[in-house]
Amino acid sequence: MKKLTFFAATLLAAWMFQACGGSNTAKHDDAVDSAQAINKEVAPVDKESSDFAVEAANGGMAEVKASTLAQEKATNQRVKDFAAMMVRDHSKANDELKGLAQSKNIALPDSVSGDAQDHYAKMTKMSAKDFDKHYIEMMVDDHQKTVDKFEKASTSLTDPDLKTWATNTLPTLRAHLDSIKAIQAAWKK
Repeated sequence: MKKLTFFAATLLAAWMFQACGGSNTAKHDDAVDSAQAINKEVAPVDKESSDFAVEAANGGMAEVKASTLAQEKATNQRVKDFAAMMVRDHSKANDELKGLAQSKNIALPDSVSGDAQDHYAKMTKMSAKDFDKHYIEMMVDDHQKTVDKFEKASTSLTDPDLKTWATNTLPTLRAHLDSIKAIQAAWKK
């Protein structure tokens, strides 16, 4: 009962902070930090599994947000097409993760982290040419890191459902990495 009361109080405090108009960056930092804090207190699964779910949710939302912007702002058609694929595939993966997290009572952030939000704000101010180059480099870097995290999760997570989700999502992430590397190679010519 004590854990349930803390969980409800934490959710209420997070909602009140957002409703009272806290700063945008603080709100976004709170979303990720709050999810991790709730998971630590409620302990729905082991820490490594819940942290992976929170990081994957934050990363997935950030990919969709940046790629939605790329669909509007990019000048290169291959970049726009890649961005459309990112929105479609990462939205699907995000929905799958939300369903899985809900079934396990894992709290996920409802918005991207402050760092991701700040990065997005900078991207909105870039020139079209600078945007395309930056987006391509960002996607290569992000996908290399994400593939590494998902490979580790697919072998080391103790929660079998999250482990299976990571394993099943990995081929799509690898395909994204291959695709953006091809775009990057053509861009450099």
